[in-house]
Amino acid sequence: MMTNGVVHANLFGIKDWVTPYKIAVLVLLNEMGRTGEGAVSLVERRKLNQLLLPLLQGPDITLSKLYKLIEESCPQLANSVQIRIKLMAEGELKDLEQFFDDLSDSFSGTEPEVHKTSVVGLFLRHMILAYSKLSFSQVFKLYTALQQYFQNGEKKTVEDADMDREDGERQMEKEELDVSVREEEVSCSGPLSQKQAEFFLSQQAALLKNDETKALTPASLQKELNNLLKFNPDFAEAHYLSYLNNLRVQDVFSSTHSLLHYFDRLILTGAEGKSNGEEGYGRSLRYAALNLAALHCRFGHYQQAELALQEAIRIAQESNDHVCLQHCLSWLYVLGQKRADSYVLLEHSVKKAVHFGLPYLASLGIQSLVQQRAFAGKTANKLMDALKDSDLLHWKHSLSELIDISIAQKTAIWRLYGRSTMALQQAQMLLSMNSLESLSAGVQQNNTESFAVALCHLAELHAEQLWMLCDQKIQFDRAMNDGKFHLADSLVTGITALNGIEGVYRKAVVLQAQNQMTEAHKLLQKLLTYCQKLKNTEMVISVLLSVAELYWRSSSPTIAMPVLLEALALSKEYRLQYLASETVLNLAYAQLILGIPEQALTLLHMAIEPILADGAILDKGRAMFLVSKCQVASAASYDPVKKAEALEAAIQNLTEAKNYFAKVDCRERIRDVSYFQARLYHALGKTQERNHCAMVFRQLHQELPSHGVPLINHL
Repeated sequence: MMTNGVVHANLFGIKDWVTPYKIAVLVLLNEMGRTGEGAVSLVERRKLNQLLLPLLQGPDITLSKLYKLIEESCPQLANSVQIRIKLMAEGELKDLEQFFDDLSDSFSGTEPEVHKTSVVGLFLRHMILAYSKLSFSQVFKLYTALQQYFQNGEKKTVEDADMDREDGERQMEKEELDVSVREEEVSCSGPLSQKQAEFFLSQQAALLKNDETKALTPASLQKELNNLLKFNPDFAEAHYLSYLNNLRVQDVFSSTHSLLHYFDRLILTGAEGKSNGEEGYGRSLRYAALNLAALHCRFGHYQQAELALQEAIRIAQESNDHVCLQHCLSWLYVLGQKRADSYVLLEHSVKKAVHFGLPYLASLGIQSLVQQRAFAGKTANKLMDALKDSDLLHWKHSLSELIDISIAQKTAIWRLYGRSTMALQQAQMLLSMNSLESLSAGVQQNNTESFAVALCHLAELHAEQLWMLCDQKIQFDRAMNDGKFHLADSLVTGITALNGIEGVYRKAVVLQAQNQMTEAHKLLQKLLTYCQKLKNTEMVISVLLSVAELYWRSSSPTIAMPVLLEALALSKEYRLQYLASETVLNLAYAQLILGIPEQALTLLHMAIEPILADGAILDKGRAMFLVSKCQVASAASYDPVKKAEALEAAIQNLTEAKNYFAKVDCRERIRDVSYFQARLYHALGKTQERNHCAMVFRQLHQELPSHGVPLINHL
């Protein structure tokens, strides 16, 4: 059987065979040897040398594409190669015979053009040997394929020349055609040799891991893999890449099918059993079961994952394979991490991984322990010390992927503890890092989960708001800031679909803003009970703050105090500094309503610094607005001169608060600040400033809906 002049029998029995494309590469090598050093500049020769390796290792490409690559490196040589191939294709069969006879002269002489053991020398020897083994009929078919290859290349060259003469719009169509040609080059080239197949698989696997956008599309890649497997069904590595490719599109059936075929081929071909006997056979079986468990876990099939994991554990115990057992122990934690005693299993896993010298598993275990203890409210310095120990393992063993995960973990921890500046620094550091792995073609590790997490944190940090949920939450916040509660209410449905707890909380916030206090209270109480059961501490504190706000807006500030104290205790217990600061703000406001503004100001001095340092812009404005309210309330008993100074200071703080609210376009709060400023300017006798603030208030009050809440009586 023969296609494109290539014999398909015993596909990977030999290292290489002759194709029309490889004849063209041989012509290039021959012309490079014949061209004197003076005819080709040093820069051009360096470019040609860099071009050779991908030409020798990569899949066959069209002749027009080969001409283009050579021309980019050395136009003069590209013309010589084109003429030489044309003479051979338009000549006779004896010209091809003579060409291969002349190739052997490259190794003759005391100073040969090519060394036999060099990369180029090995390629030439493989081609000469493969050609010499062809029968006359096979040589004739190869020559016919060369003629067809040349004709197709000439036709494509003419088409490209015609397209170059078209206008800009036509040029865009040419670019689209070039892309499609690149994707079809591999499939049009016929079967790959063993070296080409291995290079193709390793290249695509690296791209899938590090930069999926530069890999072939799932459909194109699967087409190439099917072509490989058609000629060699026992090519195990092709089955494994097919497994990875099917994971991209979440095809559970095809990915499972490919994974099982991969391990079947390892056993059938004796890839492990030849050196290890029965041990190699058993090793394939237990790692097959382990990988199957990981696959089911990824797709959420936890029961099937447990069954596969039990099988892997059983075989590993029979073989006394401690490394495999350690991997199984790690997956046991993943499957059972919702259990209360899961941390015991995790600690045992880390100790065993260190004992057996498995830094990758040990580091992953430490990362999981840190995450678990962060949710338990452990101090940040202890967590960072633990991550520092894992970082030592990463740098010692060059585990670049885990370095990225560690930085992403630090970003999340700083976010959890309300340190947005530190979180921003960690996220930016991760995104600006270069991969430690040497990747070809300028590929960077920029599509990993760690980078995605860092980008999501940056999105939330920049707007105080991972993708669809963030977008819905941002739109909700903007609608609430603009006083468009009907629009915010319409967004609740989308938020609920993505996160039920968050959706219920936002619904209660809307009801509260619309003065539907009874409905909001019922919803918040149900949500509070549910979150306490789940131990969702952050949401519990947020709900408590909303309940407290509901009480004081209902003229019951005394009832709000114990609720706020409970929220403050939880914030401090779990070291959630940002929520603690927000709780202190609410406590200060409650004290202001109760008529003790001096104590409110004392509390504000405790909370204002972390809010101004790490808080959202809206919260900074709220804090400054509250400070001015407390200043005005405290100045009631002052003498006239001191009172005037206090009111002036309050006006300055109101101006700063208005600037913060303007940055987030929170017109409802700008309206409240303008009203308050107008009152203060009136008290100070500043008529012009009062009139300006009153005009701004009136314009906003006409634009925004009013829901019956006194303008000054909410935080």
